[in-house]
Amino acid sequence: MRGLTSSVTDIRKKVFTEVARLAYDGDYDRMEKLPYIIVPGETAKYRESIFLERAIAGERVRLAMGLPLRPVDQHSVLSEGVTESAVAEKYYDPPLINIINYACHACPTKQYRITEYCQGCLARSCHQVCPKDAIRFVNGKSFIKQDQCIKCGKCAEACQYNAIIKLERPCVKACGMDAIGVDDQGRAKIDYDKCVSCGMCLVNCPFGAIVDKGQIFQLIHSIKRGDRVVAIVAPAFLGQFGPEARPERLTAAMRRLGFDSVVEVAVGADLCAMEEAKDFIENVPENQPFLATSCCPAWSVMAKKTFPQFKDYISMALTPMVLTARLQKKKDPSCRVCFIGPCAAKKLEASRRTIRSDVDFVLTFEELQGMFEAKKVHFVDIPAEEEVPLSEATGAGRGFAVTGGVAGAVVDAIHHLQPDREVKVVSAEGLDNCRKMLMVAKTGKYDGYLLEGMACPGGCVAGAGTIQPIARSSAAIAKYKEAAPLQHAFDSEYQAELPGLEE
Repeated sequence: MRGLTSSVTDIRKKVFTEVARLAYDGDYDRMEKLPYIIVPGETAKYRESIFLERAIAGERVRLAMGLPLRPVDQHSVLSEGVTESAVAEKYYDPPLINIINYACHACPTKQYRITEYCQGCLARSCHQVCPKDAIRFVNGKSFIKQDQCIKCGKCAEACQYNAIIKLERPCVKACGMDAIGVDDQGRAKIDYDKCVSCGMCLVNCPFGAIVDKGQIFQLIHSIKRGDRVVAIVAPAFLGQFGPEARPERLTAAMRRLGFDSVVEVAVGADLCAMEEAKDFIENVPENQPFLATSCCPAWSVMAKKTFPQFKDYISMALTPMVLTARLQKKKDPSCRVCFIGPCAAKKLEASRRTIRSDVDFVLTFEELQGMFEAKKVHFVDIPAEEEVPLSEATGAGRGFAVTGGVAGAVVDAIHHLQPDREVKVVSAEGLDNCRKMLMVAKTGKYDGYLLEGMACPGGCVAGAGTIQPIARSSAAIAKYKEAAPLQHAFDSEYQAELPGLEE
């Protein structure tokens, strides 16, 4: 759960910090020592041995540097491939989301179990409702024969003592694409043909066995090389770095890391809202039954994979990340653009061949926090004279970070163009709910609608790379949205730039 400090989040923070420190220092010989720095001492804290803890930490370091996992059955040093990775131009090599096999706990797959709270009641409702006669009684208490059970859950519903529980792997439960299966040793295994890299399995694995690749190493090399690196920051950054990390302090903090400047991705969100409003007006319902928003890459890929017949109904508007990046490249083609946000799927989006020239690096808030730690940057130390307000984006663009915010901005933009137009909206959060929404759309019930899909429950504020509790982030975004000097997408001074940003 986001916002709760645990051994998993602690290890992740240490890994990102040490990788950032290694990149800034340039002493790659020190890489072999990192597992000992991250997991010090002689006694294991969380697993059966400290050697296992260090082995897992080592693989986390490699993934954070964009390197692949090492094969378990072959000898190789931790730093293998680091020279090739120590460059300023390197995109994510698939797979983006990885499972460290020996960190996986091989949790029980979906099953129902009788707990000690079974009262051995006379009604025996659990037995009565079981369609496969899978429930027996041992010493007067219920017992489920797993080889006969079909996991329908009727017994759990019928038990008046709530003595029957459902066990389900957290990663499987969190995956809205049914992309996680089991290998021959009972460990989790990802079906990459189904996976859309939303990262929900990553943040829901309580053993920290699922890890995404990073670009911290390459970004810092670009900064050290002297590149002008522009940070484009997603609106969900509010509150991620503590109460002292006020928006006006962000630019100064980022410059201490080596960034040239900071731009709100909400600027691109304004442009996206305008484009999707035009798409809706021009095409719904004359040319297509409904329009689906495009800003969430995991939702967009899921829709195209699972419902290919709807691929043309997803807005052709570029995402806020890409629109903001193109604005920067238009101003200075030689600059390097780093998107910083809450999302693992943005890493996948930026690796596409059509996007690579626009977005050079993608970091999550967690990874950026590691850079702050490595350089000892503290927001509380930033003097007032260095504060730079972020004021170019509108409230509509900032609202993209929460569920309903995208649709709300698009509807507002539609009303700017056609004040009397009625727009019906349906929003879904979480890929499982998004799939259900499209199943309903398949029946024609949502003809004429605007459909908003968000892969993460709660919206972007619940992305895999966020740090603080989702509810707190949502509240912070609401205040940040209200504080914007301009509130509507068409108030943006950048609307004239849209034609020049087309491919």
